Amino acid sequence: MIIDYSNIERCARRLGARYAKVIKDRRFMISFGISLVFLILSLAANLLSGYYATERASNAVSDIVLSNIPVFDVDGIFVTGPIIFWLIIILICLNDPKKIPFWLKSVALFVFIRSAFVSLTHIGPFPDHVLVDSFSLIKSINFYIFSSGADLFFSAHTGLPYLMALLFWDNAPVRMFCLASSIFFGIVVLLGHLHYSIDVISAYFITYTIYHIARDVFPEDLRRFLGEG
Repeated sequence: MIIDYSNIERCARRLGARYAKVIKDRRFMISFGISLVFLILSLAANLLSGYYATERASNAVSDIVLSNIPVFDVDGIFVTGPIIFWLIIILICLNDPKKIPFWLKSVALFVFIRSAFVSLTHIGPFPDHVLVDSFSLIKSINFYIFSSGADLFFSAHTGLPYLMALLFWDNAPVRMFCLASSIFFGIVVLLGHLHYSIDVISAYFITYTIYHIARDVFPEDLRRFLGEG
């Protein structure tokens, strides 16, 4: 197989030119810095809300779906699937750096809002569910960022890929990949009894609202994301 190094070099030059352009844009750099801080704060809120929900978890409830299907061992898919998904999304965003601030702020807004929901809802996990084997950060909270065991409402595994589909709606291949991932992960968490069915279904409605809130709250970043600024 012959590798076309000239084509790789041209792609690298184009990518370098994109980064050179945004780095020189002071407003972009300020927005990028704010988006990083916003994301870090949202992840901290997520961990705290997961810890609180775990400590306050009440009894489990019956579920029309989970009560009628056996539990499947989806531990590996539950953990590694989103990691692969996010690596792909990160590469897509890194290829077009002007999209990064709106992307990060939208994700951070999602995490903040979900943290608030988790703090308000303390239903215990379904009795028979697969045990997620991942690193432990503090008591009862997995290092894997969207799983504490009781941070159930609403499903981030379902909602975040759907949010990415909404963000990249005009890019048909990326949109279809994100929609398929959202549905796939929704099925996975149900098969593992890791979320109630209401957690999965509601994620689509809440995420759609979060997307439109992000559009209204971050208009300048949105214009840059769409290539209009």
